[in-house]
Amino acid sequence: MSLPERGKPASEILSALTTKRARDARWREGRTFGMVYDGGPEVHEIAEAVAREFLHENALNTKAFPSLGEIQSEVCGWTASLLHGDAGVAGFMTSGGTESILCAVKAARERAKAERGITAPEIVLPNSAHAAFHKAAHYFGLRVHSVPVRADYRADVEAMAACVNANTALIVGSAPQYPQGVVDPIPELAELAQQVGCSMHVDACMGGFVLPFAERLGYRVPPWDFRVPGVTTVSADIHKLGYAPKGASVILHRTKSLRQYQTFVFDAWLGGFYASPNIQGTRAGLPMACAWAVMQRLGLEGYDRLTRTTLETRDKMLAAIRAVPGLEVLGSPEAQIVAFTAAPGSGLDAFALGDALLARGGWFHDRQTPPDSLHSTVCAANAPVIDEWARDLTTCAAVLAGRRANDRSTSYATLE
Repeated sequence: MSLPERGKPASEILSALTTKRARDARWREGRTFGMVYDGGPEVHEIAEAVAREFLHENALNTKAFPSLGEIQSEVCGWTASLLHGDAGVAGFMTSGGTESILCAVKAARERAKAERGITAPEIVLPNSAHAAFHKAAHYFGLRVHSVPVRADYRADVEAMAACVNANTALIVGSAPQYPQGVVDPIPELAELAQQVGCSMHVDACMGGFVLPFAERLGYRVPPWDFRVPGVTTVSADIHKLGYAPKGASVILHRTKSLRQYQTFVFDAWLGGFYASPNIQGTRAGLPMACAWAVMQRLGLEGYDRLTRTTLETRDKMLAAIRAVPGLEVLGSPEAQIVAFTAAPGSGLDAFALGDALLARGGWFHDRQTPPDSLHSTVCAANAPVIDEWARDLTTCAAVLAGRRANDRSTSYATLE
């Protein structure tokens, strides 16, 4: 492969890219349950306008681009207020949930070394915790204790307590966890962290922009945010149900003194003093500005409206699944995530059902296991077509008895 000798016309380039996208998931039609979360025309309009203005800006140096420094500070402040943080809560924007988690783990490691002299740090987490924690442990040299969850898919506090020791640098809980959409017992995990003096991270990448508004709307939400003593860091993705374009996330620390453990500082470079709060050096200003603009455009009322639509759509999905003989919802979803499987002996196969839904209506679900199940992250964009999805679910299940998908893979990756 090589670049063309001469540059191509813009029309030809755009046509080629349109062709490439032909087989992509149909998120604009509400037929994906994950990956892209569509806030509708009002969000598109402001995000696309701001993207043009901030296409080339670089947040590597906010002295050169003070607008991005202000944007970051304001977005972190708005998010902290949603999560009931006081004036001392401080953080940074990142490129997404994985980077936020990496930063949280790195900060916990540095804190454990500085405050407790730990040189062989460990993480204790439920096996429902996101894979990014294992990635962070691999990058930063922490030992992981991955503990099986309870029968209801929530973290098993007693089993995790048995793994906590003098080297524990971080305990992890999720609000909600990704696989089944349930909220871990955060107060109990945070108390455990306080007992040993370690950091406690709440992964709210999925729920950070759902649970606060669900609570405002009157839904029962278990305690999970900075109101819980012992919680030291929280991650929340604006590019999920905050409806901002990719990639915009926030990592928040309870205090500025804890935030310092995230920042890398180097003063022996010929280029001058270097300090970086993130994994990245150069940071695109575009997603930061778009997140700021979307949050301003929606406001609390807009997020209330989108969250109400999302949760009502989730409830329609749950009802449709439970109405099909042989299908079972996993756990008791507390936010926008729904996972379902085929009951043993039902003659149905979850993966075959997912393939049939994709072929029939372009409905895209992630696969996961154990057990073999289909994963859905519902958002407001699914509302207009959820009844069609329910009809297709019933139709596909009726004709699939005894059929099993040959492909049993559950890839959630970028591999070539």
